[in-house]
Amino acid sequence: MAIHGVLFDFSGTLMRIEPAVSWLRVALERTGVALPEEEVRRLAAALEEVGALPGGSRPRQVPPELAGLWRERDRDGSRHRELYTALARRVPLPDDRLYDVLYDRHREPGAWRRYPDVLPVLRALRERGTGIGLISNIGWDLRPVLREHGLFGCLDVCVLSFEHGVQKPDARLFRLACEGLGLAPEHVLMVGDDERADGGATALGCAVHLVRHLPVGERPEDLRPVLDLVG
Repeated sequence: MAIHGVLFDFSGTLMRIEPAVSWLRVALERTGVALPEEEVRRLAAALEEVGALPGGSRPRQVPPELAGLWRERDRDGSRHRELYTALARRVPLPDDRLYDVLYDRHREPGAWRRYPDVLPVLRALRERGTGIGLISNIGWDLRPVLREHGLFGCLDVCVLSFEHGVQKPDARLFRLACEGLGLAPEHVLMVGDDERADGGATALGCAVHLVRHLPVGERPEDLRPVLDLVG
């Protein structure tokens, strides 16, 4: 079946969050907290281990008291914030203000890095007349990030889980995105980095192409094969 539309995941597919150490450095600077570099790196590693950076590493183990929030984190903005600030609080930081500043930082355009092949691939799809959409499990409005990085104008539809109270792999979210493109699911390719969440599109009849969730400098070409899959 010919592919006439492509849906992209956001985090780990089109863009990657900054390293935990630079994330923490920004928060420390904004709160006026000075720490030795060794301590900054230690705290950043601890925050990463507990999964406090959205878009970064997952927690090695979700605390039982946060398990419910973890499952529902991308269905509601307030739950998303509550979860990630609670995860961060598992690491003692020298100033209580840092927890909220850290959460706010990850929503800024400057906290995100675009994979190098993203714009060339999106522009090539646009030139072919292919429908392009974004579908993301997320607890906040990432459109300002997309605009700042030159991606929003390439999209025909943007479906964010928290705006619909539904998150991937629920087929309802993929259906909304396909309807936004005006295409039947069998003519749509889902591109993402999570086999379970993004792979849920197959239940609706979409094809799926998976990329590697790697740092930006380590993944220059994973999106290029998409161009060969589109009719």
